[in-house]
Amino acid sequence: MTQTAATPMGDVSGRTAFITGGANGIGLGIARALVRAGANVVIADIREDALAQAKADLAADGQVETVQLDVTDRAGFARAADAAEARFGKIHILVGNAGVGVMGPVLDARFDDWDWGMGVNLGGVINGLVTILPRIKAHGEGGQIVTTSSQSALIPIGYSAIYTAAKAAVLGISEAIRGELAAENIGVSAFMPGPVQSNIAHSGELRPAEYREDSGYRQREEELEKRPVSPLWMSADEVGERVLAGIRANDLYILTHPEFAGGMRTRFDAILASFPDETINQDRAKEIGFLLGNPVFDDQLARRKAKELAA
Repeated sequence: MTQTAATPMGDVSGRTAFITGGANGIGLGIARALVRAGANVVIADIREDALAQAKADLAADGQVETVQLDVTDRAGFARAADAAEARFGKIHILVGNAGVGVMGPVLDARFDDWDWGMGVNLGGVINGLVTILPRIKAHGEGGQIVTTSSQSALIPIGYSAIYTAAKAAVLGISEAIRGELAAENIGVSAFMPGPVQSNIAHSGELRPAEYREDSGYRQREEELEKRPVSPLWMSADEVGERVLAGIRANDLYILTHPEFAGGMRTRFDAILASFPDETINQDRAKEIGFLLGNPVFDDQLARRKAKELAA
């Protein structure tokens, strides 16, 4: 039988995690949970002041390293990975979390909006995989990849085309590589949070100068920065603990908000209801059988059922 999942990591103590976008919000919540669990943490972020504040907040200098990183800079990513290995020896966990909230009407979107949003939200994840995944494979101790997607990947809403495109791609990548990496004992988790108390509304402040001229969203970004963060949104620390649990268990999906379940079910039902009402061509089904399913989904369902029975 083809292996579909790596052995769950369980104890993360002594392992090293590399977290992009780790200096505040969700990333810092994940870092805090990992540090409490005894892991070493390398926080990579584009904001040097935020890195200094995060390190002070964590108050665990023996377990924490910080590196300044723009995730779209591939050479910079390699230097950051080198710095992580120089400090802690090996990287076991990659959390591709850096993201920006590029939101607005698709009719107003310009090339700079698409290029920046996709470059960070999707390109940053890709750059992390290409840079760090071979390093995890090389030490042979196994590991875990966590990619920050979003509930938007499954329930797209208006004004989110760029953000949703990137997050849906991140989800698809995670599902596609899960089975591939199982043989290397590297787990893969797609993390899909709902609203979290973070600074994502201030993403516009980070937009580089080269992506400001041909943009239809600058005024909208300035308005979004004034939006208050609701106290009903989930705290970053609670989310961090959920991600830690997902890493330990090697869950394919790490979800946060049960409030989204109904909308997700409706979406899936709408897709299933749209199939042609025709008899299946059995000969064709045999010919394309390798496209008709993925054992990682069966494995995830079996894992969840086993957990329910054990509860």
